[in-house]
Amino acid sequence: MSTALDDLMGSVDSPLIVVTTSAEGERAGCLVGFHSQASIDPEHYCFWLSKANHTYRVALRADHFAVHFPTTADRELARYFGSRSGSDMDKFTGLDFALSDDGVPLLADLPNRLLVERVAMLDDGGDHVCTTARVSSVEVADGFTPLRPSQLGDLTPGHGNEERAIRP
Repeated sequence: MSTALDDLMGSVDSPLIVVTTSAEGERAGCLVGFHSQASIDPEHYCFWLSKANHTYRVALRADHFAVHFPTTADRELARYFGSRSGSDMDKFTGLDFALSDDGVPLLADLPNRLLVERVAMLDDGGDHVCTTARVSSVEVADGFTPLRPSQLGDLTPGHGNEERAIRP
C-alpha cells in the first residue's frame, strides 16, 4: 500500500549503502536505504538497521562497521545483500573481501567506504534502529555514481518487516 510518504521518499531516491560488521566471529552485512552524515565536527554518520535483519542482531554486539557505497555498476552485489538473509547463509562465502583491523568485512568490489565506530544505538520503537557512529577513516576510489533504489527495481528483502526481532 503506497502512502504519501512513500511517494515523497521515492522521489528523493537517496543512494543505497551496504553495511558490514562482525561480532564474536559472526559476520553480517545488509543493504541499507536509511543513512546520513550526522555531524561535521566530530565526524559522525548514522544508518538505520531493520529489526528483522540478521545484521541488526549482530550489530547489537558489534562496535565497528563498514559503510560501503555501491555504484550503478554494483546492482547485482547490492541485490545480493538486500535479498538474502544472513540467518540462512554466510553472505560472504565466495565474495572477495578482507578484514579490517577490527575484524569488519571490507568488500573488495565496493571500495568507496567509511569505517566507523559505534557511538550509540537508538530504538525509538519503530521498525528500524539508528546507529550513530564516529568516522574512523574514509576510503574513496575514483569519482562514482551512487546506486539508488529506483535502479534496483523490485527487490524482495531477505526478511519481511513483520519479522522484526523486537516489537514495540
